[in-house]
Amino acid sequence: MKSLFVRYRELVSYVFWGGMTTVVNYAAYFLFTDVFHVHYLVSNVIAWAAAVAFAFLVNKLLVFQSKSWARSTVFRELWQFLSARILSGVLETGILWFFVDLLHFNDGLVKIAASVLVVILNYALSKWIIFRKNG
Repeated sequence: MKSLFVRYRELVSYVFWGGMTTVVNYAAYFLFTDVFHVHYLVSNVIAWAAAVAFAFLVNKLLVFQSKSWARSTVFRELWQFLSARILSGVLETGILWFFVDLLHFNDGLVKIAASVLVVILNYALSKWIIFRKNG
């Protein structure tokens, strides 16, 4: 069992911390939509920003264990991470807009469904581009 965890540590860690990032995202989203009555698209952008800040730190340090704090490395990782998250954030917002405004689906359900696609995309970009191991 331990060898399975060691073998899949990165994936297990990504799923766990991705879950925590999702909690940050959803908590911010529903706080702004339900408590502060902010439009769902604006709330989604706020939730996205909070989740991205949290996700960068846990992905760098805990998931992909990027050890370098050299300015050029951190700048590259941060720039690529933000670029990837902007892409997935725009995708998620577009999915919300399409299914909520045009097709009149429930925004909470669409938000959850869109997250599945976003998680897969973000993992692939983080593993193979942003925090790739050199060598």
